[in-house]
Amino acid sequence: MSIAIMRKALTGVSGVPVTAYDGKGEVEPRITAKVYARVAAAGIHNIVAAGNTGEFYALTPQEIRIVHEAAVSGVDGRAPVTAAIGRSLREAIGMARDAAAIGATAIMSHQPVDPFAAPSAQIGYFCNLADASPLPLVAYVRAEGFGVDDIVRLANHGNIAGIKFATTDLMLLSRAIPAADPDGALFVCGLAESWAPTFTAAGARGFTSGLVNVAPQLSVAVHASLEKGDFATARTIVNKLEPFERMRTKFRNGANVTVVKEAVTYSGLDVGPVRVPGLPLLDQHDREELHRLLRGWEAEGSIQGDPDRQQSAKAAG
Repeated sequence: MSIAIMRKALTGVSGVPVTAYDGKGEVEPRITAKVYARVAAAGIHNIVAAGNTGEFYALTPQEIRIVHEAAVSGVDGRAPVTAAIGRSLREAIGMARDAAAIGATAIMSHQPVDPFAAPSAQIGYFCNLADASPLPLVAYVRAEGFGVDDIVRLANHGNIAGIKFATTDLMLLSRAIPAADPDGALFVCGLAESWAPTFTAAGARGFTSGLVNVAPQLSVAVHASLEKGDFATARTIVNKLEPFERMRTKFRNGANVTVVKEAVTYSGLDVGPVRVPGLPLLDQHDREELHRLLRGWEAEGSIQGDPDRQQSAKAAG
């Protein structure tokens, strides 16, 4: 896939599926592939394998490859698969080459988490990785401290398809977009549906989503509204999602993936608990609150899942 086609895919919804574990806590590739298949069947435009919602930092490099393989298998050519990579630059380059070998379309590099990383050197990390990668790169920018020149250097790199901009520094975003080459990397809202209208107004296109794991129709509806410039409808849908997204922010986002995995289990696929240091399971109060919200979405046909297993999950819950 050419970088231009990948940039087009990034204007849509970039869904980030969860990683399923078995009863012993090991990655379960069959169920993981099924999660990816459901997201692909919903028409999500770009599917990110082993992103943050997929618990990238709780996985070993070998497990990350298993997730990438499950993603390619589950998606089965219905959408681009963007393989999430990271850690040291040398490890990331190796992961990029592995991702190309197993049939991924692009890579997304998590921002380095080294406590001594300098902003300009983090940009260098992305650029060096893009130089060495056989696949187009999406750079995941989520820290503060970058300047316009830093972001423009990323955007103008010939092998960087997009910048997943995941900070609330909208002044930086609104200055960087017009300063960058208009034929360069696409700026994507990296803070999901809740921030998508604001980012779109600032000039970004597309957004990332963990909601696609359970209610992809709502994600697609937000995207369709923004593509038409119908911000009122997009805001109405975002307001409907607010209790779900707010629950994910508990414990300084420690419950982020936990809420999504509980929702996926409710919908009919048992994907296991979250690995520490994320919150493994919701407490009973939050679980009941989430299930009430999901029952409402289910009544209006917004839940994605297996009807037979949904019935079993509801009986148990």
